[in-house]
Amino acid sequence: MTRYFRLRENMATVTGDFDACHKWKLPGVHCPTCKLTWATAGLLYPAVDLSQLPERREFEKARPEPFAEFARLRELVRPLAPPNALLLPGTLFGPLVGRASGDFGAFTSLGNLPWVVRKDAFERLQAEGIRGLLGGPTELRFRKKNPPELLELQLEPHGQLHPDCIPPDVPPPCELCGHRYFRLPDDPILDAASLPSDLDLFRVGNFATVSVVTERFMDAVQRLELSGLTFHELPTR
Repeated sequence: MTRYFRLRENMATVTGDFDACHKWKLPGVHCPTCKLTWATAGLLYPAVDLSQLPERREFEKARPEPFAEFARLRELVRPLAPPNALLLPGTLFGPLVGRASGDFGAFTSLGNLPWVVRKDAFERLQAEGIRGLLGGPTELRFRKKNPPELLELQLEPHGQLHPDCIPPDVPPPCELCGHRYFRLPDDPILDAASLPSDLDLFRVGNFATVSVVTERFMDAVQRLELSGLTFHELPTR
């Protein structure tokens, strides 16, 4: 039986730091159905390149838009995104752009959302046959000479939290924009039937700020002595 673990940054081993944001983004949305203005967090597609899109400048500024405008921009991106990609308001694309400093270990994060990995560590995990391993380029600027080559992991949304994690008084997602808000429980449970069988790392589809890896990924990281990560087992039901 596959065991799953929540991925968190190990602050005790990380000395590198970065201040950056993604180059492109879907706008937030004003929804005429649920009457909310919102944008999501955790949907990151760093390997999706919008540079050849004629409308790419429309994706450079974060702002809310009426639903019709959001939907138009979403459909422009869809052919460039992975099949069945979850493209909610606030979804981010392309490289991290900004400043970096310090000594980067194997993994570094910013609030456990973007996961930056040294290229040499990424290649070692590739050689281990880690399934679903995908990295996008970064545009992080260092002041020092000979900076490390860094990639950002693309963890795509798959699987769900178990229904028991969602309070019974939480309404279903908005039929138009998909908005649904609930707090992550202190002890989240994964819905076993929804989990992918062919991936060793992913984000939870209905709570994308939660990064999940398999025991296979954890074992490879520990065997290769790659720094920067901690693992907390998540039960399934």
